[in-house]
Amino acid sequence: MSLDLFEFQRMNRLPPYVFATVNEFKMAARRAGEDIVDLGMGNPDLGTPRHIVDKLLEASVKESNHRYSASRGITKLRHAISDWYKRRYDVDIDPDSEAVVTIGVKEGLAHLTLATITPGEVVLAPDPTYPIHTYAPIIAGGDLRSVPIGPGRDFFTDLQVAVRQTWPRPRMLIISFPHNPTGATVDLEFFRQVVDFCLEHRILVVHDLAYADICFDGYKAPSLLQIPEAKKIGVEAFSLSKSYSMAGWRIGFMCGNPQMVAALTRLKSYLDYGAFQPIQIASIIALNGPQSCVAEITKTYKDRRDALIDGLGRAGWKVDPPKGGMFVWGRIPEKFRDMGSVEFAKTLIAKAKVAVSPGLGFGNGGEGFVRFALVENIQRINQATRGIKKALQG
Repeated sequence: MSLDLFEFQRMNRLPPYVFATVNEFKMAARRAGEDIVDLGMGNPDLGTPRHIVDKLLEASVKESNHRYSASRGITKLRHAISDWYKRRYDVDIDPDSEAVVTIGVKEGLAHLTLATITPGEVVLAPDPTYPIHTYAPIIAGGDLRSVPIGPGRDFFTDLQVAVRQTWPRPRMLIISFPHNPTGATVDLEFFRQVVDFCLEHRILVVHDLAYADICFDGYKAPSLLQIPEAKKIGVEAFSLSKSYSMAGWRIGFMCGNPQMVAALTRLKSYLDYGAFQPIQIASIIALNGPQSCVAEITKTYKDRRDALIDGLGRAGWKVDPPKGGMFVWGRIPEKFRDMGSVEFAKTLIAKAKVAVSPGLGFGNGGEGFVRFALVENIQRINQATRGIKKALQG
């Protein structure tokens, strides 16, 4: 049998998963009995608030909820999403034409690009950025053009250069603020410029607002849809994973431009029957219920951020505290910079007993940095920074 039968071109376009190398190194250390503080994957360790869990339990015993659900999301959840936008941002969302429930944001982004991007069309995304922002267009058969992001760079200057140097004209721009992995934040005027730019150049825009609530030091993350014209060319995605610590529940939504929402809704109707209905019902309670839990979750991340920043400072590693997100993005200390982020991450596992994510895993622009996820308690974070201090000074 010819081996080319097993050549899968779409899979061949996906780059090697950088994180796998470091993860294997971490697991080998743990199998050897090492106590590794894992600040690598951004997998929230906080339990889902009790009132949300209670609603799930109540709904899950009803046999009527065991049937296929609706791929676009049940009606009451879409209305809850509309109410959430109105309360938070004073933005009107039509629950029938401008909102669709997704099985987490990754699913929504991947299927949106599959529905809207044809092979060869160009998608713009920041570099570095969360991997699905770059992999989703590639999986859809599109071509990716990176826009550098980071200290000392002007996003709109780089965006203008990217558009000017790209042919055919870019079809879509994917952005996310507060930004993963860098923690960069923006104001509402930034979104005004994004919308104006994309309208001028006829580019669709997708904003991933996963960290809408995880903001610190008085900062409040704006929504793309607060710009009235945004619905003409864009959608915004939100995940309940972080705000409500519901990562494993796999639930989110996408709102905005009716044509883009309709394209995603139609594709999903072929691919899934929606999330388990009790999860959708519990999500209504999350969005409409008491929001004090969100403030508590955010405070926990702030306290962990502060502990990590302080501990790294004591280790001689100065890192600026982010105003949003559940990560800290640190430039590798100069003494270790030449080894690159993957080898430095391995060094931290071996010498500090701490796992972090190498910046290269978020794109070439992430080289020279590592990302810390705030997914361990303060005691463990302090343990991690003590280990890092020994590793850096040893």
